[in-house]
Amino acid sequence: MSEQYVLVTDSACDLAPALLEQWDIRLIRMPFLFTDDGVARQDLELPLKDFYRQMREGRVAKTSAINEDAYYQMFTPILEEGKDILYLAFSSGLSVTCENSKKVAADLSSRYPERTIRSVDSLAASAGEGLFVYLAKMNREQGMTLEENAASLEKEIHHVCHWFTVEDLKYLKRGGRISTATALLGTALNVKPVLHVDDEGHLIKMSQTHGRKKSIRTMAAHLGETIREGSPVFISNADCMEDAEFLKKILKEEYGVETTLISEIGSVIGAHSGPGTLALFFMGTHR
Repeated sequence: MSEQYVLVTDSACDLAPALLEQWDIRLIRMPFLFTDDGVARQDLELPLKDFYRQMREGRVAKTSAINEDAYYQMFTPILEEGKDILYLAFSSGLSVTCENSKKVAADLSSRYPERTIRSVDSLAASAGEGLFVYLAKMNREQGMTLEENAASLEKEIHHVCHWFTVEDLKYLKRGGRISTATALLGTALNVKPVLHVDDEGHLIKMSQTHGRKKSIRTMAAHLGETIREGSPVFISNADCMEDAEFLKKILKEEYGVETTLISEIGSVIGAHSGPGTLALFFMGTHR
């Protein structure tokens, strides 16, 4: 078995394609559409400023999982190159994307028995998945084999912490995360929820605050309580860079923590959380 292996991920990781190319990681883009025209598009096909502007203007975006054909198209040429594959997948708690990748991996393993294909469920989303990808990249640079890398990642899954808040509750209501009554009352009272991704990779509401800045400080406080020493810190934002910079400043001035990366939330995650979403990711003692 060759120790040459390729890292592959999907665009739910919310890392810029140019950055992934720099890291030598291959990317499968996830699909979405606007319901008013039904035209199939790929994540990041539209400039994100345009995407979020159109959402603010009332267009509704819907997403779907990466289908099996897309995995065949990505994986097969890599196997033909004589290389193995370590795929880092969007949370199975939020999508059947990972399940589809594993079906294809099983089939291709039978066709290419000399090759190794591993699909690791990150149980993560947005730049939480991106942080998982970053760990895989660092492991590979340190000389880990594919199996060593996969084993290391699987030990860390429940330590990738996700905390985020949203600007407008209607997107969570549309996705069934909160009730219509809660959304209406929360909007009237300027309530901003602070949400979390749990150990099963599901999105759950942890608390609610009054006002945007308080929700951002609450996220920072969660980091202060559980972050592991030396952890990378990722922030992602959906067209709210000023808030991302505000959070970065709080982390530095109040917790002595440097931010490793600020990323943009892509179309697929943004379709569900909406413009104005702000998220914080780090390695913690627990999720």
